[in-house]
Amino acid sequence: MKKRRKTMDDFKDSVSKSVSETVNGSHQFTIKGYSLAKGMGTGKCIASDVFTVGGYDWAIYFYPDGKNPEDNAMYVSVFIALASEGTDVRALFELTLVDQSGKGKHKVHSHFDRALESGPYTLKYRGSMWGYKRFFRRTTLETSDYIKDDCLIMNCTVGVVRTRLEGPKQFSIPVPPSDMGQDLKALLESEVSCDIIFQVGDETFKAHKLILAARSPVFRAQFFGLVGDPNMDKVVVKDVEPSIFKAMLLFIYTDKLPDVQEITGSSSMCISTNMVQHLLAAADLYNLDRLKVLCEAKLCEELNADIVATTLALAEQHHCTQLKAICLKFAASPANLGAVMQSEGFRHLEECCPSLLSELLKTFASGEESSSLLSSRKRSGSSVYGIDLAAEDPVAEPMNPNGRRVRRR
Repeated sequence: MKKRRKTMDDFKDSVSKSVSETVNGSHQFTIKGYSLAKGMGTGKCIASDVFTVGGYDWAIYFYPDGKNPEDNAMYVSVFIALASEGTDVRALFELTLVDQSGKGKHKVHSHFDRALESGPYTLKYRGSMWGYKRFFRRTTLETSDYIKDDCLIMNCTVGVVRTRLEGPKQFSIPVPPSDMGQDLKALLESEVSCDIIFQVGDETFKAHKLILAARSPVFRAQFFGLVGDPNMDKVVVKDVEPSIFKAMLLFIYTDKLPDVQEITGSSSMCISTNMVQHLLAAADLYNLDRLKVLCEAKLCEELNADIVATTLALAEQHHCTQLKAICLKFAASPANLGAVMQSEGFRHLEECCPSLLSELLKTFASGEESSSLLSSRKRSGSSVYGIDLAAEDPVAEPMNPNGRRVRRR
């Protein structure tokens, strides 16, 4: 039975939308004569000029000898301050030490990457500060490529959060969502004007060469490339199963991951995972990048101890870096590793992909080391083995840099 098309009656009489976004701006702060700034004393800072982002003034404060004695003066401190009047200003921040060797190995501390975890910082009033008390160990900084010719360069990015409410305009006509995918799927199923037949095992599939060529570089080369034949009307496919090829065609026409039950007639999770794994391989074969990522995302949703090893091998074979990283992290978890090693897929991994076992071991060891470091840090309140753990934990402070109000220059 064909699905009923949506009509205007399906849409609500009234709608509104809250939109939160950031207004971003950057400032480069150069400190020339770094060596002359050393020894100015703990809590003393070098201030940048004031710059404006999102309607507010900001300034960067660099503390060569650290901000607070109790936080270990072996580190330089860097803070960003709200330099104009404001109440509960919400913002994201990024501080970058520029690698001056030309290698591009900049030291980046970004709150933008972690916004989903912790949300924006709130600066209560003028003079409120955000930054790192232990931004960088001083001895390491002074022998690094971040200082050249006694010069230090920092880039600061501020993203001020703005929220607005969008309601319906006084005179507007609601527009239904696109149904192009439904129309193209109907065209495929009707076989009207099809000009190519695929023989896949015992089954045949008809399609349109122009649509296939528009969606896949492989089909484009096969039909219209330098060595392609635009007059061919039949292709024998030997390396893809019929159900997988059908699913791939549906994606090409609809731009959606096909429904497993529609393809296989079953809602079994095992069949679903198996189909998606094979569909990922087909997507890689025909250079369908979006389908490949959709399959990766689906496999991540269905990940468990029984299938993670086979999924890991698949990710390695088809260069799925995100999926591989997630599989390694999942399998290396102490809570999962025992069950993973008992699975059939793990035995396959041992035989066919021994290099992945080494990576799995490294991931497990890395997780154990991180847990050990975290526990040690909680006990001692300091960094371990020279690793600046505090640099990963920025703080917001309500005071001014030197006990004064911040003035615009």
